[in-house]
Amino acid sequence: MRKRKLALPIFVMLLTLLATHTAPYASASQIVYLHSPEPIIQIGQASWYSQQSPGINKYTANNEIFDDSDFTAAMWDVPFNQKVRVTNLANGKSVIVRVNDRGPHQRFVEEGRIIDLTKQAFATIASLDRGLINIELEIL
Repeated sequence: MRKRKLALPIFVMLLTLLATHTAPYASASQIVYLHSPEPIIQIGQASWYSQQSPGINKYTANNEIFDDSDFTAAMWDVPFNQKVRVTNLANGKSVIVRVNDRGPHQRFVEEGRIIDLTKQAFATIASLDRGLINIELEIL
């Protein structure tokens, strides 16, 4: 009898939570964009990766075939398909990329790296010889 008395309030509480909860990420058929009245800007470092980089998979984290000639990027805590503007602080050049992968590796994030750009996107704003640049990142 005691189990039955507890079951109804718990069931009602769960229904209430489910009714008011909004998922932070999109399902496979949806695209979620972060919108804010104020621009979301981060300062940090960017690196680049390509199909020849060690440990790079054939597919991105959202199951697209990885193509280092696309203007895409790897980033944590941002929904897939979110567009971001990356500006090289040394020369003012910028590129808009779409997030379709996860990265950089967590040990690099702790050191200030916030995004991995594809080879093509990085080459648009800096020399590939640099490997790592200081950037301003704006979520669009």
